[in-house]
Amino acid sequence: MLLLGLCALVMAPTCGKRRPPLSPLERVPQRTEALTGIQRGNQVILIWPALPRNAREGSVQSIRRVDVYRVAEKPTAPLPLTEDQFSARSILIGSVPYDEIRKNGTNLTYTDTLELAGEPARLRYAIRYVNSAGQRAAYSNFFLMEPAAKVAEPPTVIKTGNEMSETAITLTWAPPAKNIDGSTPVNLLSYNVYRTNGAQPEAEPKPLNPEPVTATQYPDKKFKFGEKYIYFVRSVSLGTEGKQVESLDSNTIELSQPDLYPPAAPDLAPPNAAPGRIALFWSANSEPDLAGYILWRSTDPNLAKDKWTKLTPALYSKTTYTDTNVETGKTYYYYIKAVDNAGNTSEPSQVVSETVP
Repeated sequence: MLLLGLCALVMAPTCGKRRPPLSPLERVPQRTEALTGIQRGNQVILIWPALPRNAREGSVQSIRRVDVYRVAEKPTAPLPLTEDQFSARSILIGSVPYDEIRKNGTNLTYTDTLELAGEPARLRYAIRYVNSAGQRAAYSNFFLMEPAAKVAEPPTVIKTGNEMSETAITLTWAPPAKNIDGSTPVNLLSYNVYRTNGAQPEAEPKPLNPEPVTATQYPDKKFKFGEKYIYFVRSVSLGTEGKQVESLDSNTIELSQPDLYPPAAPDLAPPNAAPGRIALFWSANSEPDLAGYILWRSTDPNLAKDKWTKLTPALYSKTTYTDTNVETGKTYYYYIKAVDNAGNTSEPSQVVSETVP
């Protein structure tokens, strides 16, 4: 008993001894269940969420690439397929490199370009993460698609020289002559029109048109003067299972609309006079880029207008003005101009006059 007690006293100080902290476990996703995709022309674009977190570059757990696998099967083949069966029948068609993985975007993508000819087929895709040690994780979910072969080719955007107007940038294109497999008639439902900012292109822009476009022109009325835009158009076809399939992108056209359009001349109403003042009124201009107004005055209606006195040295934003620098018995003449943000100046309004009582 004494020996046991002495042993307990000797061991006691070591029970609470601090040890070096252990490195936290790096929790890196090993697979995804959200693999999906779309057909565009003769391409299948696979999409899945980007890694929310990856291990540091020196770690064995760091995901260095994503391998993409495909199985081609008959459309009537049984849908269930085990991972072992998929592994035995699939081929590695490509990989997403580490440079793409570390961009930290919302999604990762892989484009599989197909030769759409011959018998229809159902394609089954899956992906696998591969770490820096070359170890492959489990397969993702299977994404199945039966691509349509008779998809319209993209249209051809034409530069007409008449794209610009004050209210719209109008895009014109020629319709496709055949489908991507060379067949006719063209499987064409409509078009989608796209616009990207030349300085900040979007990875996957949304169509400008809220409704399908069936004509071969589209006016972009939501442009901004001076902005550089890149436009392109996609044909829309009827695919398998009644789904709509877009074509590849048409050729692009870069357009920028300079603001060369002056505002309309303001409508200056007859003034009201009272002792020591003349009150002026006019209707507000409707241009969205209006910057303000400039008001001129003269006691000689025959004087050249560029020699009249400017009453508003800075742009004036209101639609009323009271001139208090007047003398009783004198007649004063006025006109006004509107100015937009680009510095374009309108024609002068009509001249109005009033005598101070």
